[in-house]
Amino acid sequence: MKTKLISPSLLSADFGNLERDIEMLNQSQADWLHVDVMDGRFVPNISFGFPVMKTVKQYSKKFIDVHLMIVEPEKYVEEFIDRGADLVSVHYEACIHLHRVINLIQEKGAKAGVVLNPATPVLMLEDIIADVDLVLLMSVNPGFGGQKFIENTYKKIAETKDLILSNNSTALIQIDGGVNLDNASKLFDAGADVLVAGNAVFSADDPAKMIELLKI
Repeated sequence: MKTKLISPSLLSADFGNLERDIEMLNQSQADWLHVDVMDGRFVPNISFGFPVMKTVKQYSKKFIDVHLMIVEPEKYVEEFIDRGADLVSVHYEACIHLHRVINLIQEKGAKAGVVLNPATPVLMLEDIIADVDLVLLMSVNPGFGGQKFIENTYKKIAETKDLILSNNSTALIQIDGGVNLDNASKLFDAGADVLVAGNAVFSADDPAKMIELLKI
């Protein structure tokens, strides 16, 4: 799978014109489409669930990247895959039996990612890194869009890269939170493979052009 990917987050889209925004992404240089699912328990916000996921799948021509910010994700991963998720990422902090959940996602035919909150050290992934397809490093505290980027993320990218290489893992590194033109190229240079961008894309005068610029 190629790297230097952009995955625009639908959390920042116009939900009154969701079909229009998804079609814009279809026509753009976006590689993936990021779907943030929040339950009001794991994070202090509620976003959307299966009905919106059905709409996303109906209109999207992109690889669908689902980020579950929910407790007990093992109860829901199969249905998200049935609704069209190509990749499902679950939080290390939300999974008591993380290895079991990763296996479940992959057995259902999807890629499996593990997510770390800003305060969770990378070393916690040592026993799972060889089994996952992606590591998502949160560069803001999850729950809301438009937050300020946490600079310690660069250090965590380097640590994650070292862990991946030392374990012969093929996992990609994804960054989510505060991604914009000021830091996108630096994040790619630091070793990130996939950048999630919500506010930076959908608040731009020309979202498709912004996606193109983020990839440079």
